[in-house]
Amino acid sequence: MTKTQLSITFDYRCPFARNANEHLIRALEAGIPIEATFLPFSLDQAHVGEGDPPVWDDPRHVDDLLANQVGLVVRDRFPEQFPAAHLALFSLRHDHGGNLRSRGALSSTLSDVGLEPDRIFAEIQSGWPLDQYRHLHEKAVANYNVFGVPTFIADDQSAFVRIMTRPGTDASVAVATIERIVDLLINHSDMNEFKRTTIPA
Repeated sequence: MTKTQLSITFDYRCPFARNANEHLIRALEAGIPIEATFLPFSLDQAHVGEGDPPVWDDPRHVDDLLANQVGLVVRDRFPEQFPAAHLALFSLRHDHGGNLRSRGALSSTLSDVGLEPDRIFAEIQSGWPLDQYRHLHEKAVANYNVFGVPTFIADDQSAFVRIMTRPGTDASVAVATIERIVDLLINHSDMNEFKRTTIPA
């Protein structure tokens, strides 16, 4: 069976990115036929003021860019452990109120999923993760006009999707959610915007 190529953006600070990424990972664990790529996106860079330097070049944002670089290093160097680390980094912020700018908090999170923090931070110190982070962010903006997280990209179509719920322990919920998003994204490009005027109770 041919797998759908699907990308999703993330910034660990965003609760809606957490929901969407969690749905996708749970759906992948359940065997959904998707080849997924997880793309770090900087919400700080997306909100840089006119005339201000890019966050990649601004020393004031060094720590702001740290968590997503951690995720990127794990994605590229330790792919088998990425799903657990990815969810744990979201959990650090949204379940435990942890500080994504803290190397200590990030180190503890990495250790909890069986990774060696020193190896991750050595990669970041080498410089390539920041260069790659910048490249992926700027490519998403240039090619797909991505402005935030979570954005899904497939078949040259992209859409910002805000999912209000988490999948919980029922993998079928995650599979159905991702299948619905992929169907709308690829097969219903005429539906440009669908936004509820109220939040469902």
